Amino acid sequence: MRGFGYPGKQNGLVRNVFRPSDDEAVFPYLIPSNAMAVVTLKAVANILEKAGQSGLKDNVIKLATEIDGGIKKFGIVDHPEFGRVFAYEVDGFGSHYIMDDPNVPSLLSLPYLGYCSADDSIYVATRKMILSKANPFYAEGKMVSGVTSPHTGVVTHFWPMATIMQALTSENEVEIVSCLETLKRTHAGTYFMHESVNVDNPKDYTRAWFCWANSLFGELILKLIDKNSKVLV
Repeated sequence: MRGFGYPGKQNGLVRNVFRPSDDEAVFPYLIPSNAMAVVTLKAVANILEKAGQSGLKDNVIKLATEIDGGIKKFGIVDHPEFGRVFAYEVDGFGSHYIMDDPNVPSLLSLPYLGYCSADDSIYVATRKMILSKANPFYAEGKMVSGVTSPHTGVVTHFWPMATIMQALTSENEVEIVSCLETLKRTHAGTYFMHESVNVDNPKDYTRAWFCWANSLFGELILKLIDKNSKVLV
């Protein structure tokens, strides 16, 4: 398609050709990125208001509202098992892709980004779908289970980044401890977070030291120390 990606119908959403993982998009409107844009534009609007730029602020709010409307109209779809969920990508013609990718922005990270609350009914249903075999990029193995990514080319390697995000967006202590145990079992003696790890063999991983995942893990630990330190004992 000469570098422009597959066709998309104008629908209020912002078009993209590549995902946060740097992989080519299947459909041209990535819902997590559009959600992040809505949150960011609203934050910019607050700055513009304090700067006395009321006209520009109104234009920014209008754009954020238009994008958010596109998400709600085209980015929320009916799943046969989980009901109303956020799609990962859409094209505006009615096609959508049900999946999630560990790289942020992701559907799993929507509360982390500030787009919705963790108890939002559509997010809750989406989360259940993402963390199950209904997500084509989810792997269950002998050692661990987790969200995988087409970026590493296989569906046998879960991404610690997604497990960290799962814990960051959870208030359930049992779930958080389970995520921490998964991360503890899969660093393969390096004491670093990897890009991806084989769900059957922690010694089979990509990137011995993945800065993004390590930084996010540090954020998780600091959050837990501040708000729920007993799960670290």
